[in-house]
Amino acid sequence: MSMDRHVKEADGPMTEMLPGCHARFVHSDTMTVAHWKIDAGGEIPPHTHPHEQIVNLLEGTFEMRVGDDVFTMAPGDSVIVPGGVEHSALARTDVRCIDVFHPARDDYRI
Repeated sequence: MSMDRHVKEADGPMTEMLPGCHARFVHSDTMTVAHWKIDAGGEIPPHTHPHEQIVNLLEGTFEMRVGDDVFTMAPGDSVIVPGGVEHSALARTDVRCIDVFHPARDDYRI
């Protein structure tokens, strides 16, 4: 598969994936990176997927539920979401975060 090796922020606009939740995606053959901007009050409803996910918070306060655990994230925090585990999130403030998925999320190739 041919892919860009250098992806600039200006290369593509963010897409509104859910109300108040905007993302831009970068894909390799085996991984997907999602750059998120989520408005205060924005919610990611409970869901599962087979991909392993690591959420890295850059700005804001983000509350994540992973299985039965609830984490209040501050900038610099990371949360690991195993594949197949139900999870959800709520932006307590405006949030910027980066998610890393393995394997690649073909459903995010938009």
